Amino acid sequence: MKKLVSDLNVAEKRVLVRVDFNVPHKGDVISDDNRIRAAIPTIAELVKKNAKVILMSHLGKIKWGKVDDAELANEIKKNDLKIAVAPLKAHLEAALGHEVTVKFSQDTHGANLKASVDGLLPGEVLLVQNTRYEKGETKNDAALAAEWAGLADAYVMDAFGSAHRAHVSTVGVPTLLKEQGKETAVGYLVEKEIKGLGRCVDCPEDARPYIAILGGSKVSDKIKVIDTLLKKCDKILIGGGMSYTFLAAEGKHIGSSLFEADQVEYAKNCLATGKIVLPIDNVVAEKFEDPQDIKTVGDEIPEGYMGLDIGPKSEELFRKEILEAKTIFWNGPMGVFENEKFASGTKAVCKACADATSAGAFSVIGGGDSASAAKQFGYADKFSHVSTGGGASLELIQFEGHLPGIDDIEEK
Repeated sequence: MKKLVSDLNVAEKRVLVRVDFNVPHKGDVISDDNRIRAAIPTIAELVKKNAKVILMSHLGKIKWGKVDDAELANEIKKNDLKIAVAPLKAHLEAALGHEVTVKFSQDTHGANLKASVDGLLPGEVLLVQNTRYEKGETKNDAALAAEWAGLADAYVMDAFGSAHRAHVSTVGVPTLLKEQGKETAVGYLVEKEIKGLGRCVDCPEDARPYIAILGGSKVSDKIKVIDTLLKKCDKILIGGGMSYTFLAAEGKHIGSSLFEADQVEYAKNCLATGKIVLPIDNVVAEKFEDPQDIKTVGDEIPEGYMGLDIGPKSEELFRKEILEAKTIFWNGPMGVFENEKFASGTKAVCKACADATSAGAFSVIGGGDSASAAKQFGYADKFSHVSTGGGASLELIQFEGHLPGIDDIEEK
């Protein structure tokens, strides 16, 4: 069991907390603040302990390979709000309660950052600008790791959505601090993720049948997790764009549906296990953008049409399988749910999982689009656990409960 933030002795000490504030926003308007709110219990615990709290997070992507240093530096100076953490400060203050002092550092390295940290009083919080402003962050650069580790007396990992990345702020810093004999721990969010997803990593026999529901566009994105789930699960229900590669592997006509020809043999091998359940009907249209002819067909899709959602018979088939399950893991929508015309299948899976949960099943959403869909349709609080990390949740299952950003945290 990993050491928890509540186990730390950090009064008047500097604690670097890796949070995940990679939230959707335009300027200072945040459309979904769930990741910020999810970090509040950990931050509040450290404030209560009278620690000096340093928060680091990435936000968005910076394509270093396509932007030279001078151009990027100029972009940073203009404080591009697409990738700037600064607009999140006011939201964080409101979530913590205005009695907590939140400061901000525009600098991500150097003397100014150190001065900001040195100026912290016990119980105060310093929010640092986007970690990815540093080119070495994603490369786990040793010099940057040494600089950031030098700012802290202890480290807390509470960014589950980034725990599968071996970056400076997720691996480099805690590795160095551990070597120096300083405390490292996981926050309450990561603790919750480990416990919730742990049921899907190692499912008890009395919690079977265990089913996985997989959707999304590409089989190739999920080969390794499919291999792992085939060993763990009793059945895997497959919808979304990836289902058409499986239907093609069965010899079905799929029209102009999304399809990966190089994955057909892999799909055939999966089907041979007898654990795969595919849609038996599909909602199709001649095109996704401004479709004029939407109809429901069986598992053969006519030429000139593409599958965009599972059909009503598939909804009933999937519902039956879901209601028989005692453990459920769901990652990926059943169709292009962003368009109301192709959202029925994803809504049906949401409702079936919610009904199964109320009947006693343990249900987990593996982050990503599934979590967005559940929130959009009003089912997010009907699941046993909704992960904050899509890629991280898949990799935690794939690697039997191990992730780079969690493995290096000390045990109790």
